[in-house]
Amino acid sequence: MTIRILYLARLREVFASGSEDFDLPASIRDVRGLIECLSTRGGTWTTELATGRAVRVAVNQVVAQPETPITNGDEVALFPPVTGG
Repeated sequence: MTIRILYLARLREVFASGSEDFDLPASIRDVRGLIECLSTRGGTWTTELATGRAVRVAVNQVVAQPETPITNGDEVALFPPVTGG
């Protein structure tokens, strides 16, 4: 199963990538599993995706929760929370 991951704003810089096609292991079925999987890459990935860090996720341009399912062909965006004034 392949998904497209977009890294936006600050995450684009720290991961040195704006996007990637990612072969999702069959055991990963939701946003929580994806974040846990990506964090095992180590280094910056582990730091930025650690529990308690402020990272938002959207699946197919809809803000997602940890239990939001991910399926083949989905676009998943990771981004820091945005505030305005």
